[in-house]
Amino acid sequence: MALTQEQKEDMKRRIVEALKEVYDPEIPVNVWDLGLIEDISINDDGFVDIKMLLTAIGCPVAASIAYMTEATVWDKVKDAKGVNVEIIWDHPWSPDRVTPEGREQLKVIYGYDVVEDWKAAYQYQQGAGQSSA
Repeated sequence: MALTQEQKEDMKRRIVEALKEVYDPEIPVNVWDLGLIEDISINDDGFVDIKMLLTAIGCPVAASIAYMTEATVWDKVKDAKGVNVEIIWDHPWSPDRVTPEGREQLKVIYGYDVVEDWKAAYQYQQGAGQSSA
């Protein structure tokens, strides 16, 4: 029997709660609040697909963070029929994706709003190599 929209919404809520238990090994904030989750889709049979960004293209922990994400969702959301995490590379993560909760966590850790520094660095990197001809 196909999942109802209400069942999918409930499952998505529980997936988000599970994602808040997965931490980026390099930045002490969970993958949800860091803004690494691009999309969560649940098909009618209960299979879950998660599209995930990384903070850096050459991230050395890409495979392990994807595995931790998949394993945690699979463990916490018992009615999921399957979980697939896909790291997407077609566009980069941006510090603008950090949730307000994530910003607060980072303020506690670093003592100030480090996201503003990240934004300035990110904007600089995005403009590097571009000419204004």
